[in-house]
Amino acid sequence: MVKVGVVIPAAGQGKRMGAPINKQFLLLAGRPILSHTLDIFEESDYVEEIVIVCSQADRRRIEELVRQEGFKKVSAIVLGGKERQESVFAGLKAISPSIERVAVHDGARPLLTCFQLDCFLAETEKFRAALMAVPVKDTIKLIDESGRVQETPPRNLLRAIQTPQVFERKLLAEAHEKALEAGYLATDDGALVEWLGYPVHTLPGSTENIKITTPEDLVFATSILEKRKKEKEMIRVGIGFDVHALVEGRPLILGGVEIPYTKGLMGHSDADVVTHALMDALLGALALGDIGQHFPDTDEAYRGISSLKLLEQVMKLIVQEGYGIGNVDCIIMAQKPKLAPYLPSIRESLSKALQTKVENVSVKATTTEKLGFVGREEGISSQVIVSLRKTTF
Repeated sequence: MVKVGVVIPAAGQGKRMGAPINKQFLLLAGRPILSHTLDIFEESDYVEEIVIVCSQADRRRIEELVRQEGFKKVSAIVLGGKERQESVFAGLKAISPSIERVAVHDGARPLLTCFQLDCFLAETEKFRAALMAVPVKDTIKLIDESGRVQETPPRNLLRAIQTPQVFERKLLAEAHEKALEAGYLATDDGALVEWLGYPVHTLPGSTENIKITTPEDLVFATSILEKRKKEKEMIRVGIGFDVHALVEGRPLILGGVEIPYTKGLMGHSDADVVTHALMDALLGALALGDIGQHFPDTDEAYRGISSLKLLEQVMKLIVQEGYGIGNVDCIIMAQKPKLAPYLPSIRESLSKALQTKVENVSVKATTTEKLGFVGREEGISSQVIVSLRKTTF
């Protein structure tokens, strides 16, 4: 997991909102918009620190907000400039030198969930520059100054760009420095990196991740939060069970961790009995079939494959359905070897693959008191129960 620093520009005047105060302080579900935004990054394990960029007029009020609500990850509150670009650059320079990746997120974009953020940050680790984006719903026309249509770009190739936007820190700093020298202004940081000639990738965002710009947006945001509150308790539960025989000449893989032992589990893939039971539980919770349907043992593509790679594919299905991990309770039944020393590593491995905190994953081991095939050391079995919570509606 690569830790990131977050720059939150909140220095804009928000003229289109038509409010007498900075829109960051307008109340959304009883709290300032900025508080909701900070919640997202305060909760994320990927985020090391947060820098807020504001105007001189708002600085004291933001300092008080951070103090009262206990946002511990806010490391600095710095003054911005006339343009958003200047503000982001000021925030970037205030991020600790040890931080190698930086996310930029609008202060007035408070509806991203921590789960969506963590999934996005995990995916961005393979890119130097990545933006959250959603497909456009309307047909877009390119017009001239008189309003005459010049071109209709293919809608399937168009994306509405959101934040957060994540960059390799050195790359973003270079883009800002050279843009400042050239007097080049862009509407977002991704455009600066494009202008510099580097590739920028887009990753799926959320249509609920709106930027509050007009009074109507505040109404929409309130409605979204009310809907989430009503459906927050929507929970799905699944159970999974798997068993594999112990044989010589195979590594013993449990929960993605190789366990030193004279025998391993027999199977088409790596025969990771724990991860197989977990995948079946996840699929079962949403009535999506089982691992045999998704990864048949007649398919050579899955021969010897790490079960964690299959788990990644299952998690993509879970996310597509709008769910995230509530908790996982796993039990491994093995007479030998003794698994207690390896349980922390298995928990860590599974929590990373599930994109959830390690405290949401329980892994236990037991023997069967020498009864049955497990007791005779002929095989290992695992049973898993999972709960899934709705993350998007």
